[in-house]
Amino acid sequence: MITLTQILYSIIIGAVQGISEWLPISSKTQVLVTATYLLNLTYSQAYTFGLFMEIGSSLAAIIYFRRELWSLIQVLLGSKDTTKRKLFMYVLIATICTGIIGAPLYLFADSLTGIPVWLPMMVIGIILLGDAVFIRYSRKKQAQGGNVKKLENLSIKDYIIIGIAQGIAALPGVSRSGITTSTLLLMKVEADEAFRLSFIVGIFASIAAFSLTVIATRSNVVSAVAGVGVTGILIAIVSATIVSLFLIDFLLKIAKSSKIVYLTAALGLIAIGSSLLYFILGVGTTFG
Repeated sequence: MITLTQILYSIIIGAVQGISEWLPISSKTQVLVTATYLLNLTYSQAYTFGLFMEIGSSLAAIIYFRRELWSLIQVLLGSKDTTKRKLFMYVLIATICTGIIGAPLYLFADSLTGIPVWLPMMVIGIILLGDAVFIRYSRKKQAQGGNVKKLENLSIKDYIIIGIAQGIAALPGVSRSGITTSTLLLMKVEADEAFRLSFIVGIFASIAAFSLTVIATRSNVVSAVAGVGVTGILIAIVSATIVSLFLIDFLLKIAKSSKIVYLTAALGLIAIGSSLLYFILGVGTTFG
């Protein structure tokens, strides 16, 4: 029977997932460290438990972007709407590229050694600080009549690049939302559109990552369930879903306002701060 302490810990871990999934800090790493510390799980148990948390984040994104997902289904049913078909092609091509890059990286990540986990977060943090400067510049340019990109302005080449960037997030320490949002911002996509497109395409990457884990490492799944319990996992998933819904809404509302410059800079500083903390503490010092 699950104890009150275990319930509290499951809620905390779910909240960690719900926050870190949408920030430029690897949610895999945050949940792994938290679950190992609070629940005394082994590395493999904590890592697999973290992947269960992806269900909560994905469910939140599905709920939040249900209209966009319904438009994808409408395209499959024969809709000729240009906007819907554009979104469908973006999701399809980016997801395929993510799978081509991400699946091999995930399967062979254990053979990669000597690369500090904190380094990708540091790089993404620096890029986000640059993005903040760029957003400020582009907003001024837009006020003077300049153009910024939306989904309709992106090409198939752009979809491929976004998919490749997202695929790289299969590596430990790399934030999926951080790298895809940064890539979109560097493509001169309007800030709120960049966050939206990053979150939407991430739904399919998260579902695929969880499915691949279940198929490739069934023994780890059984071990994680035994270590946490079905009730503990379900509580953490619900917690991750609720927190994710609030954070998605908050980030998208800020992205539409002038405060996005400060938010992007803050996200960059969070990523850099996290990487420095991991470096100092020696947490997750290498891949593998």
